[in-house]
Amino acid sequence: MNIETALKEAMNIDGALGAALVDYGSGMALGTIGGGRELDLELASAGNTEVVRSKLRTLASLGLNDQIEDILITLGRQYHLIRLLTTSSSQLFMYLVLDRDRANLALARHNLRRLEGEISV
Repeated sequence: MNIETALKEAMNIDGALGAALVDYGSGMALGTIGGGRELDLELASAGNTEVVRSKLRTLASLGLNDQIEDILITLGRQYHLIRLLTTSSSQLFMYLVLDRDRANLALARHNLRRLEGEISV
């Protein structure tokens, strides 16, 4: 599945407000969908790159021999879900913003895991 199709699939997840595929090596979004005036996905992608990098440094500092599956940031009205892609040799994550009132977090995580296995870059 290509980037555009994967992002469209992510937007089909209940409560989705926006999605991006991000290279955390560069901080650049390879593709975005949704968002809008109140949700700048380019800016959010760059900011969440720092979150991912920081967590990876922390794991290395602790000497943990493990991988990050996803990172959840819970806001008053939104969930921000960051899913690192392990099927790719590059440094990518899928970023999904959900409306808390309309989203099923467990189902959203399940769907992102499924997309991870199908995406090709």
